[in-house]
Amino acid sequence: MNRWTQLSIEYANQRSYLDDLFRIYPTIPEGIRDINKNIWFEVEDAFAKQDNEKLITELLKLDLFPIKDSYVAYLKRDKTALKRNPQTVNRICGQIYSLGLDKLFERCSIPKETNRQIGPMFRNWLKSKELGISPVNIEEFLSDDKDAILDGGDKVMADFAKEHLGYKRNKGLDFVARFNKKYIIGEAKFLTDFGGHQNAQFNDAIDTLKENVNAVKIAILDGVLYINGNNKMYKAVTETYKNYNIMSALVLREFLYTL
Repeated sequence: MNRWTQLSIEYANQRSYLDDLFRIYPTIPEGIRDINKNIWFEVEDAFAKQDNEKLITELLKLDLFPIKDSYVAYLKRDKTALKRNPQTVNRICGQIYSLGLDKLFERCSIPKETNRQIGPMFRNWLKSKELGISPVNIEEFLSDDKDAILDGGDKVMADFAKEHLGYKRNKGLDFVARFNKKYIIGEAKFLTDFGGHQNAQFNDAIDTLKENVNAVKIAILDGVLYINGNNKMYKAVTETYKNYNIMSALVLREFLYTL
């Protein structure tokens, strides 16, 4: 088995793994979403006047639409469809009116789901200098060959990897660095449970490991995959992908400084 996977499993099962992991992924629920006061004023006005088209138009401007409906995404992407499909608009508005204004506000201000906050958490942790150096922008990263961590969004990292390292996936990256003149690319995931979306996240990280690139490839994975038991993720990292660099963020520093 890969040394770093073994260390990660031992860390997760013998030490204060979750307590330490909380420094990286402080999954404290956010407060309610901020709602633009001007937009909400127009929502209230349309609600009172039962102006269906205006009500939908204003609600679509918010980050979160208050009801689950398969047709909302279409309306959000093509505003002209509102006038052409009055029955759909009326049907959706019927559900909205049934909520009442108080419940409507509550639905529109639900906090972001924890798993949607996880990506930025890892990058914030990198900025805390836990790895010994602060991430730098693309210009500074390209200016020399010293040890460095690239600071930027997943697209910035993917674009660099495509241009300089032969990366071909149409998918962003969470980590691009250079240590001892070796480039490292990878994705970071906090797998909070088994099944569904979490399996997809796991597979996404594994796909990056399979890329043929001029860099060291790593999957920075944390969570339930290190629980020793009869689960697919544990078997995958200890058997199927045992020769890949799969590791916890908590052993990442040690890995980088041994390159």
